[in-house]
Amino acid sequence: MAEHVLEMHGIGKSFPGVRALDNVDLRIRHGEIHAVCGENGAGKSTLMKILSGVHPHGTYEGQFLFEGTPCTFKDIRASERRGIVIIHQELALIPHLSIAENIFLGNERASRTGIISWPDTLRETETLMRRVGLDSEHPQTPVAGLGVGKQQLVEIAKALAKRVRLLILDEPTAALNDEDSTKLLTLITGLRDQGIPSILISHKLNEIRQIADTLTILRDGHTVETLPVRPTTGAPPTLSQDHIIRAMVGRELTHYYPQRTPYTGPDAGHTALTITNWTVRHPLDTTRRVVDSVSLTVAHGEILGLAGLMGAGRTELAMNIFGRSWGRYETGTIHIHNQPVSTRTVPDAINAGIAYVTEDRKTYGLNLIDTIARNISLAALPKTTRHHLVNTHTETATAERFRTSMNIKTPTVFEQTGRLSGGNQQKVVLSNWINTQPDILILDEPTRGIDVGAKAEIYTVINQLAAQGKAIILISSELSELLGICDRIATMTAGRLTGTLNRTEATQEALMHLMTHTPENHTTTPENHTTTTDHRQEG
Repeated sequence: MAEHVLEMHGIGKSFPGVRALDNVDLRIRHGEIHAVCGENGAGKSTLMKILSGVHPHGTYEGQFLFEGTPCTFKDIRASERRGIVIIHQELALIPHLSIAENIFLGNERASRTGIISWPDTLRETETLMRRVGLDSEHPQTPVAGLGVGKQQLVEIAKALAKRVRLLILDEPTAALNDEDSTKLLTLITGLRDQGIPSILISHKLNEIRQIADTLTILRDGHTVETLPVRPTTGAPPTLSQDHIIRAMVGRELTHYYPQRTPYTGPDAGHTALTITNWTVRHPLDTTRRVVDSVSLTVAHGEILGLAGLMGAGRTELAMNIFGRSWGRYETGTIHIHNQPVSTRTVPDAINAGIAYVTEDRKTYGLNLIDTIARNISLAALPKTTRHHLVNTHTETATAERFRTSMNIKTPTVFEQTGRLSGGNQQKVVLSNWINTQPDILILDEPTRGIDVGAKAEIYTVINQLAAQGKAIILISSELSELLGICDRIATMTAGRLTGTLNRTEATQEALMHLMTHTPENHTTTPENHTTTTDHRQEG
């Protein structure tokens, strides 16, 4: 048997105006987890699309062999027939179908008469569910009733049903909390132990060091290096995170979390935003409170972190504050600069000086088929319109300004936004809302699914906004991120505020304790816990 299950040689791929891949090599050994990382736009996804048949043979240069045989896949079904299965970051599940129906969709178990054999389907589903740790669920449970972590396990069960021989995982833990991430990573290592190799695309360097055996780093469409993460399977990692970052970005990131420049304006330390007793009910189940009497304050120039596990209610709180765009508002007041404001609609919230950067940029944050210039102007469209017509000169000038200041990597602001890398798409979303000149910014997972270089750039932008006196609420599932840039961190559990810690008190352990603790018959506010705002003044 050959040493490598997969060999890719001299792979090149071009798009209009962009050389996405240039002479890339990749070799995967039998029974290994091989990580591929690089900045957004490095070519990782393009390489995987070639391997999985999304980009068919003839549209790229070079060749590759799987299990010693040359591959000329014309579509994704051809690659799956060989046992190469890719699981994309955006899950390909149909919510209202059952687990069993999703697992075997397009791969149905039929009887001799050609009719689907449901007994065989359910029996195989139960076997697959046990393999991936879903045995607590019923095969006929609708996928919509599962959490994101369990939906990811359904995707792996789908791959196993296709007799997978090489599994490709694109950012598999991007939307998962720590507990679900740990379960998924354990499953991937278990598959390796069963002889199923994996290609892991991830921006989470700690996860790469945790489970990968080998790492290939791409930069600007080229292979930088391939090197072992650990000397032997199961041994501690010997490859440092600093080495990976240097190879990815081609430079030292000496200040991964940039040093803060304090805001020194006349209203420094004064409260910019006060939220009092905010309560929201579920839009379909009105007996359920998803946000329960939450009270928060944020000062000018302050970054307030908001931590919590999946289902804690952080995003629901943010979206309801921002124009009641999710859930059914029940009670609560908002004061900006000590003046009561109404945010019954999104235009109300924008006019009040509030901006909300969604956690899901592709669904809610961008029009992917429109240009970068148009996406940057959308939230502040009145600034670029006259007599209901868009002034394209103003729109283009605004976009060019943000293209420079935000370092958006694109040959032109007239490029279709969907063609940008994830990090550059996120910069477009931020530019769109910064263009409204808000006083309050709510940033929901602003660095999810982007590389370390783009993260560092976005941290710099956040710090610059705080230095200008903006009040910022940062929602993040990465505790290290919150600890790295926030002045205070509030925690939520089951829709309720459970504590607030200042920068000197906050540790991952202290935050996890508050995130998993719900006081009985008690709704907490920032005043129930130590904060870092003793110096703040009202007004």
